[in-house]
Parts: sequence; C-alpha cells; structure tokens
Amino acid sequence: MGSRQAYLLRKLRESSVLNHPHMSPLRASDEILRQFPTTYLFVSAEKLLEIWFTTSTSDTIKYTSRNDLRNIPRDLIEDVLNLVNCKVLQYAQSSTTDTYVLSESSMFIFRTHFVLKTCGETTLLHAVQPILELARDYCDFDIVDQVFYSRRKFLRPELQKSPHTNFEQEVAYLDSFFEGGSAYVLGRTNVDCWYLYTLDKACIRTKTDQTLEVIMTDLDREKMKIFYQENTNSAAEATKKVGIDKIFPNAKIFDYLFDPCGYSMNGLLPDGYYFTIHITPEPDFSYVSFETNVPYQQYNEIIRKIISMFNPGKFTTTIFGGTAATSLDIHRKLFLYSDYARIDHQIVCLVDYDLIYSYYKKHPS
Repeated sequence: MGSRQAYLLRKLRESSVLNHPHMSPLRASDEILRQFPTTYLFVSAEKLLEIWFTTSTSDTIKYTSRNDLRNIPRDLIEDVLNLVNCKVLQYAQSSTTDTYVLSESSMFIFRTHFVLKTCGETTLLHAVQPILELARDYCDFDIVDQVFYSRRKFLRPELQKSPHTNFEQEVAYLDSFFEGGSAYVLGRTNVDCWYLYTLDKACIRTKTDQTLEVIMTDLDREKMKIFYQENTNSAAEATKKVGIDKIFPNAKIFDYLFDPCGYSMNGLLPDGYYFTIHITPEPDFSYVSFETNVPYQQYNEIIRKIISMFNPGKFTTTIFGGTAATSLDIHRKLFLYSDYARIDHQIVCLVDYDLIYSYYKKHPS
C-alpha cells in the first residue's frame, strides 16, 4: 500500500468513519434488486454537497497560501471519490477553480469551499469525514463555515445505499459531524419534493454567494436522442447541437458523452464562476440538471433559456442567495413560463441565506 492510501485509511480509522453507525452494509433487499433487477433503472437524481471552510488562525480576508483546498493532493481527492463510488473522467484547473467531470456527475474545488454532485447509487456523504480531515491537515481549515446538502425525492429509494436510504438517515449522519444542523423539505411529499440540510449559523465569509439549480424530468424524446453515441459522434458535437456552448459563450467547457448514452459537462468562467449540466436521456427516467453560481439580477431569462433548450415535462428551480442578494427580492415574485403551470412556490429565510423553491408542470397539450 502506498503512502497516500495509508494516510487516508489511517485518518478514516482515527475518526471511526469506517465504523460509523450509519455506514451499514447493503440490505439484503438491495442486494437482490442489484443482482436480479426486473427492469433497468439508472438513478439519475443527484445528491449535492457543498462545504465552506475557514480557520481560527488567519484573517478571513488575508488567508495564507496554505489556506487553500486546492493544496490537497489530487491522489487523495481521488481516494475520497473512491469512497463515494465514482471516478474522475476529466480534470482541469483555472486560477480559481479545480474542475472534475466524474463518472457520476461533477466536483468543483475552490480556495475555501468545494461542491460535489453525484448521481446513481453513490454514497456521497461518505466524503464528509475525509474531506474534513484533509481540509484540516493540508489547509489548516479547522472551522466549517457552512454546509449545504440537498437532493430531490428518489424515484426508487430502496436502491440507495446507507446513509442515503431516507432523508432522516442522511440528517442523522450529517448531525454526527456538525452542530446546529437544520433540515427542510420543500414541495409536496406525496408527488415530488426537495430536501435540504444546512447549518443554522451566521457565516464568516464576506462574499455574497448565489446559486441557481434547475432540475428537469420527462424530457423531450427527440432532444434526448442527441445524447446517444449512435446519434452523435462526440461530446463536443452534442454540446453544439443543443446550444450548451451558447449559454455562457466565454466559458471553457469540459464535456463527456457516455457509452451508450448520457452526458456531463463542466464550464469554467472568470472569477470563480461555473456552470454544470448532467443528462440522463433514457425515456423512462429522463433527467437533466443545470447549476450555476453566476449571479444574476434577474434569473428569469436564464431559466427560460434552459427549459427551452430541453423542453421538460416538469422542472424544479432552486435559487440560493445571501440575504443581501438583490436578485432574490425580484424572485420572491412569482415568475410564470409559457406552457407551464406553477405547482409550488416556497420561500425559506435562513440565517444568512434566502432560498426560493418553485415546481412547474407542463400544461396538457
């Protein structure tokens, strides 16, 4: 065993993460479903984890060169991803951001925070403890400034591995690492809903952070055919056919077309801004997600552009922003989109953030 594997395993054993009460083996029913599936189903709904760090030994504005999550060696990052059950397909750097296109979605690493999004039967929360250890050991980050964990309702929750079999289990797992956690459910629990876990605390950082996520299902079948290798020769071709390259024309795009189907891309923009898209095109469980931290005074047009691009039967939008973000004042008003009925529209006021959740369904033709 190399030094990097020994380091990570030692840290995991010291923290007892390998023996964590919520890291139980697959249940027998899950094993049966995995070995003898009656129908093929890819769990396309993504889990999203974002952790912000700071340190008690440095000024929050004048960090030292050591206070940077990008100092964590890439091989140790890949070991963490192995715990989550995903692999790195593409990796790139900018002056502000490390970007990873993964076998199951994406990861972005910035100086003081990281964003990890995974789909399928990945065990995303298994990344929490090793990331906390690595951030402390390599970056001197000994304070967690904020945590966000979110996902939409699973189509088949019994296919998930612990601690992701239900939201209550996920909350208990996160509570074992963080103090002051708060859990929310938005939307109609008997139809479709969205779960959020965050910390009930004021943040130290001064920069206003804004994030838009659009989650789309029941996609246009003709548009989804583009994301099959039998119809498209390359990821770059798929990117251009749909117009993804025109969403942010100045972005550097890293895209991947899966065999036989599926698509992922990360886009990097100046000043630490990004966007990412993930597509599961199979008609029985089609799914597209779009996410960006590009701040807008008015999100309506970018949302309209995205739903026109993919023509979903249903879609959910979530807009996060610091309480000083002017765009959220605008979005407290209800925005309507042609051909779609608004099913839900909810606002959550957190300590330092406001969240606006909306769910839309296409009118019958």
